[in-house]
Amino acid sequence: MIKKLALCAVVLASSLFASNEVNVYSQRHYDSDKIIYKKFEEETGIKVNVITAQAEELVAKLAIEGANTPADVLITADIGNLYQAKKRHLLQPIESKVLNENIPENLRDPDNNWFALTKRARVFVYNPKTVNPADLSDYLSLANPKFKDKVVTRSSTSGYNKSLLASIIANYGEEKALAFAKGLVSNMPYNPKGADKDQIIAVGAGDADIAIVNTYYLGVMLISKDKKDQEIAKSLKIFFPAQETTGTHMNITGAGVTNFASNKENAIKFIEYLSSIEAQEVFAEANQEFPVNPNAKASQIVQSWGAFKEDTISLNEVGKYTKKAVEIATEADWK
Repeated sequence: MIKKLALCAVVLASSLFASNEVNVYSQRHYDSDKIIYKKFEEETGIKVNVITAQAEELVAKLAIEGANTPADVLITADIGNLYQAKKRHLLQPIESKVLNENIPENLRDPDNNWFALTKRARVFVYNPKTVNPADLSDYLSLANPKFKDKVVTRSSTSGYNKSLLASIIANYGEEKALAFAKGLVSNMPYNPKGADKDQIIAVGAGDADIAIVNTYYLGVMLISKDKKDQEIAKSLKIFFPAQETTGTHMNITGAGVTNFASNKENAIKFIEYLSSIEAQEVFAEANQEFPVNPNAKASQIVQSWGAFKEDTISLNEVGKYTKKAVEIATEADWK
């Protein structure tokens, strides 16, 4: 993978000083993004060059490249890696009236190093034939022994679960976070495997009753051309946790201008466009994510899930506890 990234970097380096380009390191791999990039190119004449890889790889790559990086923009699918990129001085603060107007304050870095582009709610997807929603409450409730062999989720190494556990630490403290992690592991029917979609399929197949996943995975299955995916998704229900306490954990996709961006102005224009109503509604329709721009509409599927209370804790506060989350997950033997 590193060799592949290095080769891509050489290709990007040839256009390092081109004023009509913007070079993007992105963790995202969705068709929605390709649609948006094409629209941006058509409207601005600025060509978008993209390297995709896991967020940890891209952050490490930026650190190694330093001032020689061809990247102008970093996009990651979770707050943890944006926090690390800022902490390692790989991003730079920018001033943008457009971003300040399009993105609520709690979804922007206080120092303007990163800006949220979409929101993801981490929820329970459950089998209504085997689970009474009255038995569900907050995330900590899934550690209850009554859910023995009933709960599945992906590995603790997933950015989504690291951020979820970090938010639990921030909200409840390390002791309760550890008790949650240990109880969750005890209630898993097998060691974690696969991505969020695999957890949903496992519940649909009867291998578990409850999955901890991001909502957009279920949304994408509902609009899938694969009839089997649709049938599974339609047979299950969503539960938004912690409505009586902290609110449902919200992670983000976010972007920042790299510290050594050679095309800074284009990078700012690019992120501004990603925050526009036009781009936000493509994210919403094609990938079933929650828009961050208050003036953009969520998809009909997302709207059908109804309003819910979101956890509004500072995302930088969540990012701060990501390392501790890894330690706690390891102690709990959460694979």
